[in-house]
Amino acid sequence: MPDQKPEFVENSASAPAATAAGSPLDRAIDRTKAYLLSLQHPDGYWVAELESNATMVAEYVFFMHFMGIWNPRRVEQSRNTLLKTQQDDGGWPLFYGAPSDISTTVECYAALRMAGVSPKAKEMVRARKCIAQRGGVRNSRVFTKIFLAMLGQSSWADIPAMPVEIILLPKSFYFNIYEMSCWSRGTVVPLTIVAAHQPVWPLKPEQAVPEIFTEADRDLSVQSKKKGLNWPNFFLFVDKVLKFLGKSPIKPFRGWALKRALQWTLDHQEPEGDFGGIQPAMINSMLALKLMGYENDDPLMVKGYEAIDRFLINRDDQLIFQACVSPLWDTSIACNALMDAGLPGDHPAIVKAGEWMLKKQVTRPGDWTVKNPHTPPGGWAFEFYNEPYPDCDDTAEILMALDRTAFPDTIWKDKEMKRAFTWLLSMQSKNGGWAAFDQNNDHALFNQIPFADHGAMLDPPTVDVTGRVLWMLGRINHDVNDPMVQRALQFIKNEQESDGCWYGRWGVNYIYGTWLVLTGLRSIGEDPSQSYLRKAAEWLKAHQNKDGSWGETCQSYADPSLRGKGKSTNSQTAWAVMGLIETDEPHSNAVKRGIEYLVRNQQEEGSWYEDEFTGTGFPRHFFIKYHLYQIFFPLMALARYRNKNQ
Repeated sequence: MPDQKPEFVENSASAPAATAAGSPLDRAIDRTKAYLLSLQHPDGYWVAELESNATMVAEYVFFMHFMGIWNPRRVEQSRNTLLKTQQDDGGWPLFYGAPSDISTTVECYAALRMAGVSPKAKEMVRARKCIAQRGGVRNSRVFTKIFLAMLGQSSWADIPAMPVEIILLPKSFYFNIYEMSCWSRGTVVPLTIVAAHQPVWPLKPEQAVPEIFTEADRDLSVQSKKKGLNWPNFFLFVDKVLKFLGKSPIKPFRGWALKRALQWTLDHQEPEGDFGGIQPAMINSMLALKLMGYENDDPLMVKGYEAIDRFLINRDDQLIFQACVSPLWDTSIACNALMDAGLPGDHPAIVKAGEWMLKKQVTRPGDWTVKNPHTPPGGWAFEFYNEPYPDCDDTAEILMALDRTAFPDTIWKDKEMKRAFTWLLSMQSKNGGWAAFDQNNDHALFNQIPFADHGAMLDPPTVDVTGRVLWMLGRINHDVNDPMVQRALQFIKNEQESDGCWYGRWGVNYIYGTWLVLTGLRSIGEDPSQSYLRKAAEWLKAHQNKDGSWGETCQSYADPSLRGKGKSTNSQTAWAVMGLIETDEPHSNAVKRGIEYLVRNQQEEGSWYEDEFTGTGFPRHFFIKYHLYQIFFPLMALARYRNKNQ
């Protein structure tokens, strides 16, 4: 498997030179337009690193061990990455500037030991101290304990039951797999195959990690956190029953369930080799195939390895393993930002990007058809290859970009936009909102199951996705009196926080949600003088930093009192500025100061930079830094400010 390095490709031929004339605002916009155009791939798309946390690299080390593909060069690169990202307290965080996380630290420690780092090394001594200070291995997440069990460092008996027989439950049953979010489904189904086999790929004695376990870690099973009769305790009781039954040699449905789960996993592999478009689904699926007898040279396995390689970034002496890749997301927002900034819809770069996106439209049914069986396929995924799971958020953003693009072949554009539009509207949930991937995915008890300690088993409707859909509907002049639009409007009103802001599920956090809601509402013609919109605008202004910026920490998910508070970032400043512009405040002092902050902090080549993570994977548990957010959102904000003040 050759190393691959998906980096930006300079495309200076399509990039106009930044003009020297004009105001500082004009020059800032022109510099960023030129810079962003220079990052376009020759095929027409934009994509940048999707940065997450160090568990991605640690788990890749585990994966190489499990699969028998130990690559000394990649192990060395992984070791370098882990050592470089270790914090002063010895641990590893979930996002930049966060406290060290126990699960991440346990996994990174184990990976470093596997990579040959001595337990006596100062980095390892500090890491063990950090693990102890955070309550020891017993406080780590279930998935971390599964990895330790597969490495022979702990017992499978401590892992919550994940019966593969769940694949046999009918779709009418409350706990069937199609009531999980798509990312959980793609991860859990192959993981149940793994759990049925309970494999152990033991480490060599010199790689083992007994030193991180204390006497208190003898029992790593999930424990009750609250006494009495409640759903978590009920499921812990069920877990004990399932484990007891699992010890019986008689498992009448096990063989049938394994075959069904295997076939489901195979059916969800893309022709290009990807599974679900995310790291957990891809790793678990490959492990499942191995345990079901597939050899590494099997064509399906070879394709799977190639797909995983596409998630890797080889950066000199380091290896980055992305949790996902975001070309369709990056491309659509880049196009909209550039057109906001004055690039015409018939510009060759925009047309090429539009043609690339049209070619990537989903053309075959996916899991969404279980609840929505009568709608033809449409929409777009987030990644290069993930047809079973088109994304409502991406689809709305892409539809806005395509609507503004002047294609030579308007028949092709109109046909595909209509198909995608039909699909997107059909994905509205009963409460009026849109989720990212699923419809009516709100069986809350799933998050109480013992192995669901990450609390992200569901994909319920959210105001940020719904706001973007309304933004799109207003832009393409959809009838705002449509009952569907009115249901969405009521959903958003019901979800407003008491202080005026809105929660952001897919971006950090209340600044993101508030911006998208305000933009969507203004797009469908809501009067910004209404009290609930004025309340949102006042919330944004009240949370502006002294330097004119805005910032919000990822910790606001765990502690809502921190909402709207945090270190200044360019992307969040841009969101706040755009939110205020949509409430008829383009001339306000708050907006002016936000724009001045962005112009002042622009780098010479036209970019911006921020260390902070402003994207969200799973609130509280998994965060993302999209490396283009710090570029195209400030461009969008500057352009919209200029457009409103011309």
